[in-house]
Amino acid sequence: MPKMIFVNLPVADLAKATRFYQAIGCEKNEQFSDHSSASMVWSETVTFQLASPNYFATYTPKRIADAHATTEVLLALSIDSRKEVDRLAEAGATAGGKADIRERQDNGFMYNRAVEDPDGHIFELMWMDMSAA
Repeated sequence: MPKMIFVNLPVADLAKATRFYQAIGCEKNEQFSDHSSASMVWSETVTFQLASPNYFATYTPKRIADAHATTEVLLALSIDSRKEVDRLAEAGATAGGKADIRERQDNGFMYNRAVEDPDGHIFELMWMDMSAA
């Protein structure tokens, strides 16, 4: 089995969050989804597990952070092209998120746009030309 990462995120509205994650390129895995969570597959090795607040609370004894008020994590997702970064950022905004929560970063060999999901979790959609880095 390859090394994988499962990112567990609390979401207020599971249907709305699911639409956002589909818009940025995830596919819903129905086998691991139900009324309280949605398994959103980004790649063969990365999955976002979206969970209602009550269900997410069973994962941790700590208070759940309000990602609209604090930054708990920044998640960077590699994208195949600059054009695809733009397409996904706009699709995420159309699906209830916010694109460009800070200024776009364009360093020539690397291009990055920060997108916030409906619950305030921040994603760095980034493309990099590794040969020019």
